[in-house]
Amino acid sequence: MAPKLILTGFMATGKSVAAKACAEILGWRLIDCDAVIVARAGMPIAEIFRTRGEACFRKLERDLIAELAGERLRCPQSGRPLPAVIATGGGALVDSRNFDALNRIGVIVCLTARPEVIARRIGAAAASRPMLTQGGKPLDERIAELIEARREAYARAHLALDTSDLTIEETAAAIIDAFGRHGRKSWATSA
Repeated sequence: MAPKLILTGFMATGKSVAAKACAEILGWRLIDCDAVIVARAGMPIAEIFRTRGEACFRKLERDLIAELAGERLRCPQSGRPLPAVIATGGGALVDSRNFDALNRIGVIVCLTARPEVIARRIGAAAASRPMLTQGGKPLDERIAELIEARREAYARAHLALDTSDLTIEETAAAIIDAFGRHGRKSWATSA
């Protein structure tokens, strides 16, 4: 099986930008689940939530992850399976089916950040984030509430990295280093 580096974690922890940086460094395919869902649905995630509901979005997400877990793409020249860096949505791991599928195909790295850092990174865009506007609570309170609700799901990841004080370049380097160390350890124990 080709290696898959899977980034997950709460919104604004750097999943999409770090995945892009990792894919460029490694020379691997980049699959941003949210971007694929937006392209397939023909509308932004906020619009999917507003017009079709969260359940519809979660089904689109679950179907995409199942598709990724089942893909068998191969390099046309070498015939080897193609590796990829995959960025999931912030709530993807809450669904145990998503975790099981992703766990079978790669190493899951959970990116974290302190709630105040997340709030600062989101800034004015908070109004366009459906999960943050539910309940009408102050932003920092809603962020802390969602992080707590997802704590158990995020804890299932193989590795965790706090991006609060890291640049994108530092984050990508740390992810790739941890991925390499974890992979070597996994391969040594399975041999």
